[in-house]
Amino acid sequence: MTTTPSPANENTAGGGVEALAEWMARQYRFSSTAMLRAISATELVKERRGFGQTIRPLPGSVLASPEIASYDPDPDYFFHWLRDSALVMDALRVLVVDLTLKPEALAHVDDFVKFSLSLCRLDGGDFVKRADFGARIDPASRALARSESELSQIVGDRVLGEPRFNPDGTLDIIKWGRPQHDGPALRALTLLRYCQPGAFGDHLDRASMTELLERDLDFTLEHWREACFDLWEETFGHHYHTRLVQCAALTDGSAWMATCGDTARAHSYHLAAQEIGRCLDAHFDRDRGIYLSRAKGAPDAADFPDVKRLDIAVILAVIQAARPEGPHSVVDPQTLATLTRLETLFDEEYKINRESAAEHAPAMGRYAGDVYFSGGAYYFSTLGAAQFYFSFAEAVSRGAAVEVSTQNRVLLAHLLTEPPDSLGAALIEPRSRERLFNALLRRGDMYMAVVRAHTPSSGELSEQFDGSDGGQTSAKNLAWSYAAFITAYASRRAALDRRGRNRPTH
Repeated sequence: MTTTPSPANENTAGGGVEALAEWMARQYRFSSTAMLRAISATELVKERRGFGQTIRPLPGSVLASPEIASYDPDPDYFFHWLRDSALVMDALRVLVVDLTLKPEALAHVDDFVKFSLSLCRLDGGDFVKRADFGARIDPASRALARSESELSQIVGDRVLGEPRFNPDGTLDIIKWGRPQHDGPALRALTLLRYCQPGAFGDHLDRASMTELLERDLDFTLEHWREACFDLWEETFGHHYHTRLVQCAALTDGSAWMATCGDTARAHSYHLAAQEIGRCLDAHFDRDRGIYLSRAKGAPDAADFPDVKRLDIAVILAVIQAARPEGPHSVVDPQTLATLTRLETLFDEEYKINRESAAEHAPAMGRYAGDVYFSGGAYYFSTLGAAQFYFSFAEAVSRGAAVEVSTQNRVLLAHLLTEPPDSLGAALIEPRSRERLFNALLRRGDMYMAVVRAHTPSSGELSEQFDGSDGGQTSAKNLAWSYAAFITAYASRRAALDRRGRNRPTH
């Protein structure tokens, strides 16, 4: 783990000297505006000529990227992904809570719920009968299209195994990694946060939100044991990321159902969450003291490359699940150990990290040997690391129990600039909490400084930035990148606000 000095204070982007905190505030405002362009982008029209499609987004749809691209040179992300849309709508909630957006912006949430419910009712058999889509596909694109037989089977809750849809509310006819089961769980987590008591009062259509929540939670309950494609849509099996967000959704869903008086559902969700929790334990590698994206020894893991077991998806799962403390939270010693191992990996993997100053945070990617587009660093990975440290700082200030174990003793001592032997207690002592808070905040700021160093003066965020020269690559204006900045920055503010409330006044 690299050392944690105070972050740099200056930035010359934009033609002037700017403190990091000032840049973060400005980038936060820009990210909120840029992310909103992906929501209900009804003014856009996408011609997917090879597949004979003219696509006009409907209200409530969320584009992964509003760019009109076709994989030459940028990827076609003109789709409504269940996963990405859930993360974007969670970031929208953050913007409303901190008053960056007025409550009127919650109309986007009602549109999103209405659009999502319309997707749940799609029928692949009916689509095949009506669409005659095959006749419109260019011969060069036919090999990339799904068969009528496959599309006909998308009925009932199988629709929720679809990772993405066209933003006009129709089925995606292009071959892709299916099924994926993290999307419904992430969407349920987002909706449950909107449903917290006193959160948004009468601004939302509660009946529709309840219907969608029940669909997502029931789907998760019914299908969590099944293998699916991972977060990166590359490998089939059982994955830490999917399991953790499913566990979190069913845990929080159980509590919500109990308040609604549905004790049967609450009980079923609770039992399933406990069982998923036991499955998550199998992802812990005792030899390395870290969580693996795919558990060793599992029947579906025999051919899984070992280099992909150390994966930033584990850290993204932790911040998306947002457990307040305990296993699989930011204060879990094993998650800090996992993140530290990833830091070492990418510090060595990317030239932009090797050529940085000796004291720095590394730009973060997905896993070793990634070959997607530049195979470089990702904004949401780097921002995910920042959010991890900010959330850890908030938990420390909140008084969450911080265990000292074999997995994190050296790491905590490093952050506290103390000898490991000095951390003899089972828990971080009160006298060390303020220093640990400051160290975690500095570490998060160092990641924000990395993002600043690779963000153009325009503020635009793509999906990746190259590990060799830092240039932006892959999808331009990725909504997830903006959402990741919003939630990371909000986590930083939450940590500072919590510390301010906890300090004694005189």
